[in-house]
Amino acid sequence: MMTNGTRDIAFMKMHGLGNDFVVLDARVQPVGMTSALAQAIGDRHRGVGFDQLAVIEAGEDGAHARLVFYNSDGSTAGACGNATRCIARHLMDETGLSEVVLLTERGRLIAQDAGGGLTSVNMGQPQLCWDEVPLAREMDTLELPIDGAPTATGMGNPHCTFFVEDAESVDLAARGAEIEHHPLYPQRTNVQFASVIGPDHLRMRVWERGVGVTLASGSSSCATAVAAARRGLTGRRVSIDLDGGRIEIDWREDGVWMTGPTAHVFSGTFTADWLERVS
Repeated sequence: MMTNGTRDIAFMKMHGLGNDFVVLDARVQPVGMTSALAQAIGDRHRGVGFDQLAVIEAGEDGAHARLVFYNSDGSTAGACGNATRCIARHLMDETGLSEVVLLTERGRLIAQDAGGGLTSVNMGQPQLCWDEVPLAREMDTLELPIDGAPTATGMGNPHCTFFVEDAESVDLAARGAEIEHHPLYPQRTNVQFASVIGPDHLRMRVWERGVGVTLASGSSSCATAVAAARRGLTGRRVSIDLDGGRIEIDWREDGVWMTGPTAHVFSGTFTADWLERVS
């Protein structure tokens, strides 16, 4: 049930490399988000459609805002790198600042204007232990006992990265759906298939838990870069070619930095009548 008295609610449609988002600003007007409402908004035929929905809430302890994320199936997501970059760009444009601090389930994230229309965010240190990812039982996260020996990485949400000869030839819809629900991942998992193009260059395709095939994924890009570096396939700084474009990942001492373009495509309004019917 909406808690705003069911009146029109403004939203923004944004994307990072085709990874698309609906963003609602609860600092401006109250938003009573529920799983059912997120699903209704995520319907690309009867709603707006998105890979993730983000709610901007008031910040605290020196942070400029708090972000809460939902997947298109109505489940919540602990991290969403590209949405974080998009909202960071919006807040920097709003405030005139070149750096903002955002609170997420992942923790305090620093985002910066990288110049040339690009936005960077530090997604924090990767989670490399089995119970941090998390996995169902203790094991080496570098090579899991799954056909293809993928690598497990936590980036505030769980990831499973396969390194393959040709990412283009993988049946992403079938394999992604299968691995998302693998019993080794009690919270389900995001799934990536990556090919090594060079010592600082990867090609990656992604299946997001609770969403499906997406054109890009920020946290998946971070997890894939970390996995490639851990396995000695690349250095710690790589370019990753996604279906939606290229993103730069740099695993530094202070965390995994992600840099790429963002777009605020349009702003709109959910009508009170529609909100009342779907709530």
